[in-house]
Amino acid sequence: MRLDKFLKVSRLIKRRTVANTVSEMGRVLVNGQSAKPAKQLKVGDIVEIEYANRVEKIEVLVIPTGNVSVQEASSLYRIIGTGN
Repeated sequence: MRLDKFLKVSRLIKRRTVANTVSEMGRVLVNGQSAKPAKQLKVGDIVEIEYANRVEKIEVLVIPTGNVSVQEASSLYRIIGTGN
């Protein structure tokens, strides 16, 4: 699944266009490397997202085949750490 779609489906970022913009700005890293929105994610990838006031680091646990419910969204990833 594409990075931008995963960020939207997992509800880490609300809209796919925002996920696209954030990725293009270099504020999303996958396995320590700056990642474009089209980057294909796989189970076990480590994603770091730089928000305005914090950085969140997650591990991808499940790659969904389509949209998921709000209740299932948080089961797609595991939070490894957050920081400033």
